[in-house]
Amino acid sequence: MERIKPKRLLPGDTVAVTAPASWGDRDKTEAAAGYLERLGLNVILGETTRKKHGYLAGTDAERADELNRLFADESVKAIVCARGGYGTGRIAPMLDYAAIRANPKIFWGYSDITFLHSAIGRYAGLVTFHGPMLIDLGREDLHPATLEGFRMMLEPVVPAYGEELSPLQVLVEGEAEGELTGGNVSLLTSTLGTPYEIDTRGKILFLEDIDEEPYRLDRMFNQLKQAGKFDDAAGIAICDFHNCEPNKRKESLTLEQVIGDHILTSGKPTLAGFRIGHCSPNAAVPVGIRARLSTRKKLLEGLEPGVQA
Repeated sequence: MERIKPKRLLPGDTVAVTAPASWGDRDKTEAAAGYLERLGLNVILGETTRKKHGYLAGTDAERADELNRLFADESVKAIVCARGGYGTGRIAPMLDYAAIRANPKIFWGYSDITFLHSAIGRYAGLVTFHGPMLIDLGREDLHPATLEGFRMMLEPVVPAYGEELSPLQVLVEGEAEGELTGGNVSLLTSTLGTPYEIDTRGKILFLEDIDEEPYRLDRMFNQLKQAGKFDDAAGIAICDFHNCEPNKRKESLTLEQVIGDHILTSGKPTLAGFRIGHCSPNAAVPVGIRARLSTRKKLLEGLEPGVQA
């Protein structure tokens, strides 16, 4: 499906906050909304930001209905997810992808939101944004680069990720171009065998996760490898794997060994160390734009902005 881009935001535009996965602290969510308001935006909080249904922010129907309504609402110009957690895969079959394509707007989030990036990209063709949640903006140690990422909403910025935020390591030399896709490894793995399965053919795949021990990542990487996702990719960007250290098992492979066994064997250009994911700073990434990965330059760069001018 041909990719479409949302329009950039203008001062006074309305940004809606929704919780399509787990619930979060309403007070913290309201406080964090102030950061977007200081960008000159009008922020409204969806009903799901105050709902609880077990570990979910309301029932599947409530969360899906709110997301569908927000995409259909012409007064809403962007949708920012309050937090991740769990549950987006449950609502993917309930979304109106034709309406999403007919009403393209900025959709922003990461972690569990990865499932929706994959689903919306496949069935609506919309460029979306893998970026910090609203709740991340309420952190006391908020990094300026995390907040800077939201500039992609306001300007047709062509992103570039070099060594400004962290040192990068060349794992497999080479250069690749392709559409940018990826996100949280746990969620990408959970798309396999579903109608929303991640498509990596000829694409640059970026990967991140949190609190997954090497033996668990071993299983997920192995499944992705056997599904052909690494061989199909044009290039691979290894991002932040926060707290992915051995805990349950005293004798363990390292994360680096697991990556070597399953990802580097594909032979695809691979660069590691990007501050994208459950980390600070958390750099924003437009999912679906054309991009280039160069190990010689130690650079992952967009070839176009994520929004229309």
